[in-house]
Amino acid sequence: MEEGISAVCSCWMEDPTAAPEFDPDNTGYISTEKFRSLLQRHGSELDPHKLEVLLALADSNSEGRICYQDFVNLMSNKRSNSFRQAILQGNRRLCSKALLEETGLSLSQRLIRHVAYETLPREIDRKWYYDSYTCCPPPWFMITITIVEVAFFLYNGVVLDRFVLQVTHPLYLKNALLYHPQLRAQAWRYLTYIFMHAGIEHLGLNVVLQLLVGVPLEMVHGAARISFVYVAGVVAGSLAVSVADMTAPVVGSSGGVYALVSAHLANIVMNWSGMKCQFKLLRMAVALICMSFEFGRAVWLRFHPSAYPPCPHPSFMAHLGGVMVGITLGVIILRNYEQRLQDQTLWWIFLSIYLIFVLFAIFWNIFAYSLLDLKLPPPP
Repeated sequence: MEEGISAVCSCWMEDPTAAPEFDPDNTGYISTEKFRSLLQRHGSELDPHKLEVLLALADSNSEGRICYQDFVNLMSNKRSNSFRQAILQGNRRLCSKALLEETGLSLSQRLIRHVAYETLPREIDRKWYYDSYTCCPPPWFMITITIVEVAFFLYNGVVLDRFVLQVTHPLYLKNALLYHPQLRAQAWRYLTYIFMHAGIEHLGLNVVLQLLVGVPLEMVHGAARISFVYVAGVVAGSLAVSVADMTAPVVGSSGGVYALVSAHLANIVMNWSGMKCQFKLLRMAVALICMSFEFGRAVWLRFHPSAYPPCPHPSFMAHLGGVMVGITLGVIILRNYEQRLQDQTLWWIFLSIYLIFVLFAIFWNIFAYSLLDLKLPPPP
């Protein structure tokens, strides 16, 4: 903050509940009317550029109040340049009323509005997204991953002449894509196992979840961030299996899918009052039921008598690895729409924890198997 800012502004910035004149109920919000009055009285002490940003913030808000965190983020440059530019253009671009009150929208505009309310907890973020989204580029990552997964499944179905519970076929483990403990030195298997699925029931649930959740998230947060969460969940999943279920193979995209879905659900819970999506409680319950059903199927399959003894069926630990990524790195990414992650302390903390786990798992795979004198199933 600049030295010339007024005493009242400094007071609110340092402690949003310390100025009862502007926030009598200690809510962390100030009414737009009082906020504009504050700026008019002390605006001469602010940098003109920041004053313009704050005035535009007040003009673009339809809820009649300004959030303390919005104020701090804008003043401390935590918002990206594109977001700040949109706020500056608020009088011309960001509508002064809530998006839900907009009428006469085309089908594509209603879809974009729907996605905004599905994924973003704050009206100012929803307005900016609605106004700036161009579908260029489209959500290509999740769509491409899904198409490739379905293509590999169909190919394997034809080769094995089996589509339900493919994993029980004696030749299933011979595929070069899945992770197998005896072949853990082949590093690509820690990623490519997502293109192998236990059967159509496994593929179906994963595809539905990653399209219904992953595509809207990618539309809002971009391919770079969402692909990072997905791939981080995939890697964490296979490494978790190699550490916690050392004799089992692993297949399926559940690590990446569970990372995205758990991050999205956690973000909804943490921002419950701000999320305006319809039937959110019912939809959360349906998502949790689907995830529980898929996880239960994986646990049952893991302990079902194997079709290729002594190697067990694929592990379920990848699901748990994905969840851990989702509720840590994933939540930080989803909570910081159009904000620079490098400015978030929790981002660096969770990223460091993730990298430490990856390094630990690598050393575990190099040394632990021989030190524990573990009897692994023969290579396929």
